[in-house]
Amino acid sequence: MSCRITILCDNTVGPIAGTIGEHGFSALVEWEGGALLFDTGRGEGLLPNAQRMNRDLRRVGAVALSHGHYDHTGGLWGLLSACGGKEILAHPGIFARRYRVKDTGEAFSIGIPFAEEFLRGQGARFSLSDQFREVGPGLFLTGEVPRSTPFEVGDAGLFCDESGCAADPIRDDQSLVIRTGRGLVLLLGCCHAGLVNTIEWAREATGVAEIHAVIGGTHLGFCGQRQLDETVAALKGYGVKKILGSHCTGFAAAARLHQEFPGRFHPAHVGYTIEV
Repeated sequence: MSCRITILCDNTVGPIAGTIGEHGFSALVEWEGGALLFDTGRGEGLLPNAQRMNRDLRRVGAVALSHGHYDHTGGLWGLLSACGGKEILAHPGIFARRYRVKDTGEAFSIGIPFAEEFLRGQGARFSLSDQFREVGPGLFLTGEVPRSTPFEVGDAGLFCDESGCAADPIRDDQSLVIRTGRGLVLLLGCCHAGLVNTIEWAREATGVAEIHAVIGGTHLGFCGQRQLDETVAALKGYGVKKILGSHCTGFAAAARLHQEFPGRFHPAHVGYTIEV
């Protein structure tokens, strides 16, 4: 089975005039007879970008959420209002309190901006699980990703409390895995669990060793130099054919990936489409 993946929300836009960039991520996965939305962005760009690119979100059967941050869940209300009720596939920890605490001590709430009861009232039907599960033909959600690599320490500025005392491990982080004839394709939200951890779990859970492509946010723009170096080395070892960076990959990390993987790295901005 082949799928078409279209980036609907990202920090940057491509050559399609009239599209909107925002700090957020959303991708539409379509196959013959079905469609799934992976994340909903921050809320400003999802509906107008889909309309501009002639993508009918009313035919989306389910919405998979990568984790409970506002820049991946903020478009839920607008989507439900415009397109009717949807099944929402997420981790049970999706509604946890989340904060970014700066070095100055200033704290910002960055969790999902809607209460569960409110979204249910708008037509959301939540299917919550922390397990690896099939959500479409050859499509899988990783569920909670085991953290095994010593170097993937993540973003040090994320907390469960406003005082910055309880670090947030973001256990609800999950990615979408697509099984293709050329290997696995991983669609990432922010990949807070770590790109290498996620790849290793996807390989173990599916029994497929080959990684054809990784698409989406890698969060390497918010991680240290060691994590970037080790991730680059691991990606070379996996022989990944396509690395399509979005959102939280960051300019410096994207430049490094472009240098290390000539012809294989491309920015996946709003409007970017790939057939897998």
